[in-house]
Amino acid sequence: MTYSDLSYWDIGTAALLLCINAGLSIYYQLGVAKRLLIAAMRMVVQLTLVGLVLKALFATVSPWLTLLCALAMIAFAGREAMARQDRTFVGFWGYGLGTLSMLMAAGVVTLFAMTTQFHADPWYDPRYAIPVLGMILGNTMSGVSLALDRLLSDADNGRAKIEARLALGQSFRTAMREPLKGAMRAGLIPTVNGMAAAGLVSLPGMMTGQILAGVDPVEAVKYQLLIMFLIAGGTALGVFCAVMLALNRITDPRQRLRLDRLQLP
Repeated sequence: MTYSDLSYWDIGTAALLLCINAGLSIYYQLGVAKRLLIAAMRMVVQLTLVGLVLKALFATVSPWLTLLCALAMIAFAGREAMARQDRTFVGFWGYGLGTLSMLMAAGVVTLFAMTTQFHADPWYDPRYAIPVLGMILGNTMSGVSLALDRLLSDADNGRAKIEARLALGQSFRTAMREPLKGAMRAGLIPTVNGMAAAGLVSLPGMMTGQILAGVDPVEAVKYQLLIMFLIAGGTALGVFCAVMLALNRITDPRQRLRLDRLQLP
């Protein structure tokens, strides 16, 4: 069994559904038609360019080009994570904290996968490394942005309670225990829900793609399980790093709550 080639007409036909959604938005005055169409055009341009870049990258198999592509992906992920937060840190930390967390988490997990589970030759083969990094990074980005947004929002909204606990002699980490737990739960819930629904409610993207390409369903399941475990590990590591770094950033050696370091909405 082989995969079926898609024509531009096939893709355009599917895009008609998006036009229907935009039409409904205009009719009911939802105010999302413009954003929906811009996002769709941006997606088309981005994926087309990525396809061309990956085609050239796969033909060269250079470790430096693979590293450059990976760093570019992480840099863009940091920007997207920051844009999804209502509250961010002022200055470099607004961008750098989430980016550093994703670099550590997605980088470590991808290196682990490429040197142990995937038997690519060489191990940095972009045909394997870039798609694996992309899947891990996309989910880690969502977890990191949700966790940081929840932590900083709870710190701002619960300022009086936190400062009251500090005044009673509690350490900063103890006073921030509930916001810390809430942030980590918020960052991990999408991944937990995705794993719980896999197979019964949805067929994950990688497994579906492999089945459509003609791979045996059992083999497709094996790859999907591997990717889900890597995603869960990367997301948990990224959320933990981001929350710990943010926790240290909103305090100082005098154990004070430093909301002045936040850029509030």
